[in-house]
Amino acid sequence: MTEKRDYYEILGVARDVSKADLKKAYRKLAIQYHPDKNPDNKEAEEKFKEASEAYEVLNDDNKRQIYDQFGHRGLEGAGHSGPSGFEDIFSSFGDIFEDFFGFGGGGGRGNRTRRGSDLRYNMTIEFMEAAFGTEKTISIPKLSTCPDCKGSGCEEGTHSETCSQCRGTGQFIQSQGFFKVKTTCPYCKGQGSIIPNPCRKCRGAGRVEITRKVQVKIPAGVDVGSKLRLSGEGEASPSPDGSPGDLYVVINVKPHKFFQRDNTDIICAIDISFIQAILGDEITIPTLVGEKKLTIPKSTQYGDVFRLRGEGIASLRSGQRGDQIIKVIIKTPTKVSQKQVELLKQFDELDSNKISNKLKNLFKNL
Repeated sequence: MTEKRDYYEILGVARDVSKADLKKAYRKLAIQYHPDKNPDNKEAEEKFKEASEAYEVLNDDNKRQIYDQFGHRGLEGAGHSGPSGFEDIFSSFGDIFEDFFGFGGGGGRGNRTRRGSDLRYNMTIEFMEAAFGTEKTISIPKLSTCPDCKGSGCEEGTHSETCSQCRGTGQFIQSQGFFKVKTTCPYCKGQGSIIPNPCRKCRGAGRVEITRKVQVKIPAGVDVGSKLRLSGEGEASPSPDGSPGDLYVVINVKPHKFFQRDNTDIICAIDISFIQAILGDEITIPTLVGEKKLTIPKSTQYGDVFRLRGEGIASLRSGQRGDQIIKVIIKTPTKVSQKQVELLKQFDELDSNKISNKLKNLFKNL
């Protein structure tokens, strides 16, 4: 008789492994050696059964305690014989296989409470609305619980009946060689029950199409791609006692003609004359909340940047406002009078730092 391998060794885990890590290890092996992925492979079939037996024991606190103390002999003395076959395995660990293969064991689908579907709504708002927040009313078409049958799908005074074909499980078992597959019952469509007298309003669906108006409060600081979740504003559950889904409002923000956004900062460009740049000046600039004074220092250069602290957009997380960044663009006049030309020539003669002189000195040094 072949001696059984150590269960911890089979699953590749330590003896103090947690249940969460134990489940991860079993899932990995179950996927690797699953019969669907290894048809007609006896070795993979045995490893699949071996891993399932090990997981069944170590996942059960009582069996694990017995095994840790007395090993395989202790389990045999306690009457444990392991899973008898694939159907037994899938029945015990249906939640694991359903995650990866789309079906499970145990109870039928008709006994499950399903959540309603989530909905998405794309909303475009103005730049200033994103900066300061706003409130919008939107119309959402969706499936809502039927007001006549309250979601049961049955005409008043009647009730649903257990499906006679699948006996309420919502599934059929089909044999494919040594492997048994559960498929959705075609008669009740996996519900586990049928409705002899459907509700006239929803025709047995339990839900009807409506258009609901929803108030959406948009907080200050939202940006392109921001998502707002409105809990319970999605579609009604197909199950009478199920919870509704959620509504996700995805924000798009129109560009502004003057401001650009960089996270919580706003950026703008201001034109000044070359005289203002040389002599300095105090100018008025627009901000998100109105006009502000900005001092242009003497000898300002093209591309210099100034910052107004706290004049940007509020952070969604902290509420703290960013800054307004002002880029200076020095404009050269396109029309000048004769008098201005003469004055500029005089200025040029007095300018010891003009570019032509610097270039001459550069070539001399070369």
